[in-house]
Amino acid sequence: MDDRFILYEGLHKGFGDTKVLRGVNLQILRGETLVILGGSGSGKSVLLRHTIGLMLPDQGRVVVDGTDLTGLSEENLMPVRKKVGMLFQGSALFDSMDVFENVAYALREHTHLDEDAIVSRVREKLALVELDEAVEKRMPADLSGGMRKRVALARAIALEPAGILYDEPTTGLDPITARAINMMIRNLQHTLNVTSVVVTHDIASAFMVGDRVAFLHQGEMAFVGSVGEAQVSADPRLSAFLADFHGGRHA
Repeated sequence: MDDRFILYEGLHKGFGDTKVLRGVNLQILRGETLVILGGSGSGKSVLLRHTIGLMLPDQGRVVVDGTDLTGLSEENLMPVRKKVGMLFQGSALFDSMDVFENVAYALREHTHLDEDAIVSRVREKLALVELDEAVEKRMPADLSGGMRKRVALARAIALEPAGILYDEPTTGLDPITARAINMMIRNLQHTLNVTSVVVTHDIASAFMVGDRVAFLHQGEMAFVGSVGEAQVSADPRLSAFLADFHGGRHA
């Protein structure tokens, strides 16, 4: 089996005259948590969306678990999307559905589980993100930002994917809640033995959850290496980025 779970090869993406990705090459290994660091507008979220075919490259290819996404129809993308759950930046819960139905949605759409099995699976996934049955009938509007993230994460793992994509998972959260979400990302990777890709501009988060770090700068991969290597990197672009956000938190 190929030890690469996700492969980005020569990826280019532009919008009008703006070139967002400029030949990105990156390999994400099975079972690791790779953090993609970069400033606002660097193309991090755009890269993530290519992973499940929400965006298509102008040039290059994306391979997920041995499947080349190039030219796949929506129907043929579905098996890939079942393998890779995604936690969207704004959580993207269905406002008209309660917590239970949000988590159960993919199970109803993509499995043949009976109602008892769906109830069991939903409660199992909520427990993994440290939520109990008391939240099941609550609506997204009644939840805190941290709880919405947890529910969205339970929904992302409902189909028991092999990989999880996190788009800015701690944005808008207070430091204590952000730390709790980071711990959850780390714990889920070990508990579920998944491959995780975390897009963030938060260095504290990156160094807490990551096995490796990829730094995206002006649409190109300026650095790929371990967390330790990132912390002492001589690459001037990465050093400047870390210095800008350092603030004494990582001494």
